[in-house]
Amino acid sequence: MNRELIEALNMVEKEKGIAKEVLIEAIQSAISSAYKKDQGKNSNIKVILDPETGEFHIYNYKEVVMEVEDANTQINLAEAKAIDPSYQLGDQVEFEIYPKEFGRIAAQTAKQIIVQRIREAERTMIYNEYSSRVDDLITGTVRRFEQKTVYVDLGKTEAILPPYEQIPGERFEHGARIKAYLAEVKKGSKGPQIILSRGRSGFLKRLLEFEVPEIQEGIVEIKNVAREPGARSKVAVYSKYDNVDPVGACVGARGSRVQMIVRELKGEKIDLILWDEDPARYITRALSPAKVSDVILLPSKNSSIVIVPDNQLSLAIGKEGQNARLAARLTGWKIDIKSETQAEEGKEELEALRAEEENLKPETYDWEDLLAEGEDGLDLLSEEMESEAAKEEEYWEEDLDPAVEVEMEEYEGEPEELVPEEVFLEEEPKRKKAKKRAKKRVKELIDEVEEGITLFEDVSEEEKETDEAEVASEDDTQLVFTEENGSGFTIGQLLSEELKKKFMLNPDEKKKGKERSVKRGEK
Repeated sequence: MNRELIEALNMVEKEKGIAKEVLIEAIQSAISSAYKKDQGKNSNIKVILDPETGEFHIYNYKEVVMEVEDANTQINLAEAKAIDPSYQLGDQVEFEIYPKEFGRIAAQTAKQIIVQRIREAERTMIYNEYSSRVDDLITGTVRRFEQKTVYVDLGKTEAILPPYEQIPGERFEHGARIKAYLAEVKKGSKGPQIILSRGRSGFLKRLLEFEVPEIQEGIVEIKNVAREPGARSKVAVYSKYDNVDPVGACVGARGSRVQMIVRELKGEKIDLILWDEDPARYITRALSPAKVSDVILLPSKNSSIVIVPDNQLSLAIGKEGQNARLAARLTGWKIDIKSETQAEEGKEELEALRAEEENLKPETYDWEDLLAEGEDGLDLLSEEMESEAAKEEEYWEEDLDPAVEVEMEEYEGEPEELVPEEVFLEEEPKRKKAKKRAKKRVKELIDEVEEGITLFEDVSEEEKETDEAEVASEDDTQLVFTEENGSGFTIGQLLSEELKKKFMLNPDEKKKGKERSVKRGEK
């Protein structure tokens, strides 16, 4: 039995390409699950399979604890020390188990786990193999059709050739061998999905590399490919060696190489063009077989105006614009084709476009000038900041309105004494806020007078004010406007009188306020 198991493992490894270690790990996991299923116990089981003899051993591990709560996973410290005195709390004690023959359910569970593990390993191996071959040419056999999708047998797995990746009008026969371009490999629930293509530009590029040895060796380089599957293609080739003709190398003797590719592409026409660094010459060659009289380049718009003889206009444009469209895709430039007659009629417009393009000069930067400008900008910025700071200092040093100064007395309290400079710096922001609040209050009083509502409710009177002042303030708030005899107050008069009554300034107080502001400026 054990010898048959080892032979089966070797056979699967040879046929499927799955490593023997993966198979052994799958069998160990299957036997462990089968034992738990058969015994119905939640045990810490470990299975060890000998890859040489095929014998396997099952071990149960229990944790050493003081009080046993689960006999399947735990063992008492005293019992553990009876087995080996070196055991401590938290150690794992190993017990070998000799199970009897498994039942039918346990055997079925082991079989399912083994099959599943082998299938997963096979899918992973296939995915890794073909994902590394993306953008490569691959050969397969046509196996079946589902609607318009073709299924291709690659040996180890199947790939699909969707309708949108096929050459239009192409038909396949069952069992025929075909070449295709490996476009994409996706991971799916049923295994990796491999998508092939025969309509992409990469397929033509790989066919050229396969047929032309000079391309494989690096002597000839394919710069770009523009393709419309089943109709026409343009290929730009280049060689850095002067004694090598890249177009001739791709065409082959009497066109033998390119004819092989044309037959594989079911008669698709292929134009081989010599690549050039000069865009004008490159565009001229890309429009072949049409002859070009002149090319006007507009690099700022990445476009060009191509002038061709009148009898070459339809040939340059091609059937349904195919030639011009492929040339534009190959060169990367927008191409506007005009006949010589059309160019003569729009000569002024063409000259204006050419002059405009010549006047456009690319911006160049001198790092020294940029650095000098940056330093000048920093100097100007520092000067502006200094001027703003000076203006702010002048603003706060100016004498305040007497009304504002008296209003501030409510916040200042006792007469100021000389204080250290540090204390003054700490209190300065509070005084600025007090000044702003006083200004805001005066503005609010003016707004209330203009609206003709009850004004000047004194909410900041000190406790030391006399009862007479309170009565006077209450009387002042009751204002009546009359127009019977025309001797009523105007808004301006009312405002001036109310401000005088409100703040009740005298010459001594004005003098004290000015002296106080001068002291602040000196500090």
